[in-house]
Amino acid sequence: MKIENSTKPVGLPRPAASRAPVATSAAPTTAGTQVQISSASAQLKGSDGVVDANRVAEIKQAIAEGRFQINPERIADGLLESVRQMLGGTSER
Repeated sequence: MKIENSTKPVGLPRPAASRAPVATSAAPTTAGTQVQISSASAQLKGSDGVVDANRVAEIKQAIAEGRFQINPERIADGLLESVRQMLGGTSER
């Protein structure tokens, strides 16, 4: 039994400027279609989603300057707390 290598080598992708335009079409819409979102989506939609731009800038600056400290214990505690909440358990805090 002979096994042939039928795969072709993959080249690097072409730059975006040299790619042929992709034709798009609008999907047909149905009037009166109802969509239900999950409870998690509803909670996110209800949140204000405010981001403290100043705090983000401070963190970016600290990272750029190499003074941003990572606390693995705090990250692990947060992950464990998230898992407890997902599993419906109670918090130990």
